[in-house]
Amino acid sequence: MIRINLTSVYVDDQATALAFYTEKLGFRTKTDVPAGGARWLTVVSPGDPDGVELLLEPTGHPAARAYKEALAADGIPFTSFAVDDVHAEVERLKALDVVFTQDPVDLGPVVTAVLDDTCGNLIQLAAVK
Repeated sequence: MIRINLTSVYVDDQATALAFYTEKLGFRTKTDVPAGGARWLTVVSPGDPDGVELLLEPTGHPAARAYKEALAADGIPFTSFAVDDVHAEVERLKALDVVFTQDPVDLGPVVTAVLDDTCGNLIQLAAVK
């Protein structure tokens, strides 16, 4: 059986990303160790600390930067995070000054919203009805 244990999001600045992903989104730091000129820096959901880790990966490679910038310019989320209630999560995050590029939209079987992670990415929040 194959499982996802690690995925990544490219970030412009790891310290800024860590602050946003922990203080605003509510993730918890799992791993933070030096890795060359950067850090191996992962966060996890507090509800599943042994679950999938999100690597806050520096946008060092030119292709990664171009890819990330193209997605953001076209309004395409880099990744999607599951939530129980999109409306409640949007209200909670707006109270923390998180900027949304798309308020909650009911798409039938799912409700989505899109936020700016302050690190160059758009992130979709989604809840299955």
